[in-house]
Amino acid sequence: MIRALLAPSLRHMDVHLTPDQRAFVRQAIDSGRLRGEEDAVKEALSLWEERERGRAITQESMRELAQQVTQRGKAGMAAELSSELSSEQQMPRR
Repeated sequence: MIRALLAPSLRHMDVHLTPDQRAFVRQAIDSGRLRGEEDAVKEALSLWEERERGRAITQESMRELAQQVTQRGKAGMAAELSSELSSEQQMPRR
């Protein structure tokens, strides 16, 4: 179990790791890569946050792209319709 310090409104949080995860954290500490268990939690949360922010940016970008495609599509359809109407008006009637 890792006990992490959190924001003042939350005193601490108990994090239960699998045996493999505990061994992974212990190896990082023993090798000097991390100073302690809290560093492992902080790094994991930092990476998760980065991934989630990237996902949010990607979703927003996709929404913007879809909106642009829709607007271009409407503009293109309007131009085609205008061109067709103009062509019909120029054709002699029988």
